[in-house]
Amino acid sequence: MKKIIVACAAGVLLFAGCEQGSEEAEPASTPFESRYEPLPSGTTLITGATVLTGAGERLDDADILIENGRITAVGSDLGADGADVVDAAGKWVTPGIIDVHSHRGVYSSPGTESHSDGNEATSPVTADVWAEHAVWPHDPGFPAALAGGVTSMQILPGSANLIGGRGVTLKNVPGRNVMEMKFPGAPHGLKMACGENPKRVYGGRGQAPGTRMGNVAGYREAWIKAAEYRDKIEAAEDGQGEMPTRDLELETLMGVLEGEILVHNHCYRGDEMSIMLDVAREFGYKVGTFHHAVEAYKISDLLAQNDTCAAMWADWWGFKMEAYDGIRENIAFVDEAGACAIVHSDSGIGIQRLNQEAAKVIGAAARIGIDIAPERAIRWLTANAAKSLGILEQTGTLEAGKMADVVIWNRDPFSVYARAERVYIDGALAYELGNAAVNPVTDFTLGTAASAGGAQ
Repeated sequence: MKKIIVACAAGVLLFAGCEQGSEEAEPASTPFESRYEPLPSGTTLITGATVLTGAGERLDDADILIENGRITAVGSDLGADGADVVDAAGKWVTPGIIDVHSHRGVYSSPGTESHSDGNEATSPVTADVWAEHAVWPHDPGFPAALAGGVTSMQILPGSANLIGGRGVTLKNVPGRNVMEMKFPGAPHGLKMACGENPKRVYGGRGQAPGTRMGNVAGYREAWIKAAEYRDKIEAAEDGQGEMPTRDLELETLMGVLEGEILVHNHCYRGDEMSIMLDVAREFGYKVGTFHHAVEAYKISDLLAQNDTCAAMWADWWGFKMEAYDGIRENIAFVDEAGACAIVHSDSGIGIQRLNQEAAKVIGAAARIGIDIAPERAIRWLTANAAKSLGILEQTGTLEAGKMADVVIWNRDPFSVYARAERVYIDGALAYELGNAAVNPVTDFTLGTAASAGGAQ
């Protein structure tokens, strides 16, 4: 029998505590399937708020009804018998924030060498590795992100390699292992990297690639092998030839060619992003999202034409040559061009205040005469991020039928004084400002706190 241990109170991770029940362990139909189960939730009615739906609307003095973990209705004068009524007059409500670029759990806190599990820097192509196989669910960074309104995130391998492996999308809830956090039905992402990182890591060892030319040759060689592997499998399935030996690296790359795995490409310069779009065109796959993309403003029209998102920082630039030509209006220009603009973190600190990162962009745009309303900017953190991860049908907007991933803010979320007061995940109260009975605390945090107390 397999015991299932869950939170005693919504969100509190105390593994020595309450046992919910038990069930027979059954083999998974596919490897590493999600075992996520929403926390228990009831009927909740949030009333009188300024609501940013994430779908481009701002609704004043509006209500949101949540039932069975889903949003039932958004509008005025809603009601439900037996609902927990939350008076949100004077407050703002948004969808839960989604960070498309995080390394929580693979570069855990504290930042020691023993927690460095994000880069399998042993070969330029390591498409066989999966980030979820290294995620430490007790990373204190998870609850810290939750306090910033982050309800879902993609955990990616690092950027040492041309192709670094699979990323995984998680719900920001406590779990004994990553499978209990894994967003059900979310596609895997493939982490790729262009530019300085792979040529520095491998060229510095006297290996290939040592130049940007070598980078592109490396991608093309990998995709050629993947296409051949796919063709052999298809031929074998048609009775022509033998099935090739299973290859984890080529299996992942084939998943991209078949559209089952989404490409997330670390890339800074506009010219390199353009080249990567050409590589994708050669082999018939799609670049879903460029990450960091500090020069995305230079190719915003190409991004729109290719339906490719750009996940960007508000103002990080200049820390290496390929990051030098960044501008603070970058995200605003990409958005103005009709492309899919996203604010991401790539930081254990930044993930805690992504709303403020978006606010920086609003301010930078205003200084050059571009007025960005809150109902437009919130998409950078919610709907567009959900699109990037292939989960927009489930979350990212406040619409009937979607997962009730909801944040109540004490004021306009783009104010520097804004704080998340309540965070709901699938309708369950996962975080409440100042409420220790609700807020998650990892076993690791509890252990260090106890040690500190004992030492006193």
